[in-house]
Amino acid sequence: MAMGFGGGMGGGGMGGQMRGAFGGAGGQGGEGLGFAGIPSELQERVDLLVAHEPPNERVEIEFSHHDYDREPFTFRRFLGPYKVALLGVLVLVLIEVAALQSGPVLTKIVIDDGIKGGSKSVLVVTGVVYFALVVIAWVAGWGRIVSTGRIGERLMYDLRLRLFMHLQRLSLDFYTDEKAGVIMTRMTSDPTSLQQLFNEGLVQLVVQGLTLVVVTVALFVLSPTLALVTVLVIVPAMTLATVWFRNRSALGYLIVRDRIADVLAHLQESLSGVRVVTSHNRAAHNNIEHRNIAGDYREANNFTARVNGYYGPFTDVVSILGQAALIGVGGKMVLDGELTVGELAAFILFLTAFFAPIQQLVQLYNVYQQGQASMTKLRALLLTDPSVPELSDPLPLPLIDGAITLEHVTFSYRPGAPVIHDVDLHIRAGETFALVGATGSGKSTIAKLVARFYDPEEGRVLVDGIDVRNVGIADLRRQLGVVPQEPFLFASTLGQNIAFAKPHASTEEIVAACAAVGIEDLVEQMSDGLDTPVHERGVSLSSGERQLLALARAFLAQPRVLILDEATSNLDLASEAKVERALDVLLEGRTAIIIAHRLTTARKADRIGVMNDGRVVELGSHDELVALGGRYAGMYEAWERHSTGH
Repeated sequence: MAMGFGGGMGGGGMGGQMRGAFGGAGGQGGEGLGFAGIPSELQERVDLLVAHEPPNERVEIEFSHHDYDREPFTFRRFLGPYKVALLGVLVLVLIEVAALQSGPVLTKIVIDDGIKGGSKSVLVVTGVVYFALVVIAWVAGWGRIVSTGRIGERLMYDLRLRLFMHLQRLSLDFYTDEKAGVIMTRMTSDPTSLQQLFNEGLVQLVVQGLTLVVVTVALFVLSPTLALVTVLVIVPAMTLATVWFRNRSALGYLIVRDRIADVLAHLQESLSGVRVVTSHNRAAHNNIEHRNIAGDYREANNFTARVNGYYGPFTDVVSILGQAALIGVGGKMVLDGELTVGELAAFILFLTAFFAPIQQLVQLYNVYQQGQASMTKLRALLLTDPSVPELSDPLPLPLIDGAITLEHVTFSYRPGAPVIHDVDLHIRAGETFALVGATGSGKSTIAKLVARFYDPEEGRVLVDGIDVRNVGIADLRRQLGVVPQEPFLFASTLGQNIAFAKPHASTEEIVAACAAVGIEDLVEQMSDGLDTPVHERGVSLSSGERQLLALARAFLAQPRVLILDEATSNLDLASEAKVERALDVLLEGRTAIIIAHRLTTARKADRIGVMNDGRVVELGSHDELVALGGRYAGMYEAWERHSTGH
């Protein structure tokens, strides 16, 4: 299935068509987005800018529930698509390193052949060559930085898109078990660490690694004796320290990634529940809790800082002592005639260049450890398969009549604790079927199984006689509509929220959906009609208004089967009456499954199923169940007493 970005409502000009719908005012520009209007003195400039702006291009993104990359996420596969571009970067690195490391050789020539030899021409030519090499190194370095910057941004774009699509692919149980803040960390902080690893780590690793190789070869060419002292005395000390640092820092940075995820998770939860926090006066307690969580993050960072504090100064000391020892040995060799002054000067310069990459690599190792920790977390996420899988070759699902059948269905959210027990149920096409029962009896779970948010552990769920596991997920959900108890509204416009399931709907279709569910008066009251911004989660609207918008969204999508999960349970009587009238229009001609606590809607259903302890214990029409005198009759009698006050 192809998913389009950049087209649809936001990019296709629907905002301009919507503007003024139902009498909304609104200004110009800002297609598809809520907008307060452009000041008249700026309008001419805006028109000029828009006239020279390139047209929006629709970008097609291939998305599939079953066909995706299941190989482990590694650095090699992360960089693989850009190996040709990276090869070009490597060439630039070679040129840059060769040009930069020519300085000591030119210094030797200046001292031995120019100064001691008394040749002015050698001094002039060497100076010109030195200047030319500096220019070459600068150009190569500029090209390397520009190229790696572009590649790095493209890598991040691909990675973020892959992560987002995988999160869209995962099933509901993943989001039930995982904290939202942790998921946000996977999408934000972890890719940023990988970007730093590429831009500051891997590229510099190549630069410094090649520098180390070139310098090591030069040291052995200039003086094998001094080079052996360097390799046999200094390098082992550096190696032992690095092995210790590697083991300690690897543990530390993994802990850091976990602790930052905890910080973001607590922050997200506190912001989402700010009304509850405020109403229960929990601000002080939350501050204490967040201080403890932030303290754990601080301690994790302190641990890595202590490890760096031991390692960095130790390498500096080894470097200084090594240079002192080599100057002493090299000076004696010059006095003994085994080495020229120019060769010793070049060796010392190369020695400085030898320690500099090692110290740089030490610093890069911090970046590497952070990136490796992030890679581990992202690999685990991308290896998480949906618990509701799609077949590689699913059956096509034609336009359905809407008959729903559950055959011996058993399901549990946690192993060993089933919430649905061997349920057999048939809902006829076009029937309005209500499920009632106590909280936790399994009503909503049946709705989720029908929509295939979960798969049963035992038994089958059939639509028109077809097992829902054998058809494409998109094909199934295109013909199913779900209106939850708390409808979610996005931070966009009224029109975009209504057209969420049908993003290319025309303004006329959206207007018709609003009229059908009776919210045209609500839209008319808004300052910009359908272009009026809806704040995040629809906090600027009442519960009834949000529910009516959700019903308009469902009406526009025209599903063959509609699932209403306690859609009126949080409404006052006036709002409930509006929603009930909208439901009369919405349910006409389609199969409906209504999950209800209140019996106002349930008693209008063609049939009612009574749930208790994960089983359907009674089944029939309202009149039949009242006459039966069982569990439903008791519920209805209690509801009537509560309604009449007797």
